[in-house]
Amino acid sequence: MDRDRILMGVVGRPHGVRGLVHVHSYAAVPEDLARYGVLRDEHGNAWHLSWRGKGIAELRDGAGQAVSSREDAQKLVNRNLYVGRADLPEPEEDEFYVADLVGMQVIEQGSAPSRELGHVRLVHDYGAGVSLEITGGEEGTVLLPFTRACVPVVDMGARRIEVVLPDEIEVPAEYFPGDGTAESVA
Repeated sequence: MDRDRILMGVVGRPHGVRGLVHVHSYAAVPEDLARYGVLRDEHGNAWHLSWRGKGIAELRDGAGQAVSSREDAQKLVNRNLYVGRADLPEPEEDEFYVADLVGMQVIEQGSAPSRELGHVRLVHDYGAGVSLEITGGEEGTVLLPFTRACVPVVDMGARRIEVVLPDEIEVPAEYFPGDGTAESVA
């Protein structure tokens, strides 16, 4: 993962026929995305963003040419928009950029001896909450909610995350027809 840039927005579907697009901003104040100046996509192309409405933007390429048709806007759907890390403020003591979590070692808290679960491969955010994809340990791939209950310690200096694995969810017998066992459902 490239730590020199931070994902700050994603281009969504076109809006109208004149090249405007919906943009999902990850900035603390969504409108601030336009204030960062040059945004770069995953291909290194430069983009300038101007808001035209709530969540609706005009994009101009590095040469200043505006996206002018719905067809051209459609080609940009799901394009990630990055800001150079140097253009962002340093996070406060108890804060960090989500990109910094990728690659961090993950250990199970309270296990003796310390049990390594692997490393953070990806950070997912599908709208219902952030989760960490952890790979490389004996458990295989683990998807863990990124909450204080499951992730009580993020040690940026040591590049280590301590986690508490949630208990398995048990489904009461009344949810199964027949004799109350999972086998009777099949």
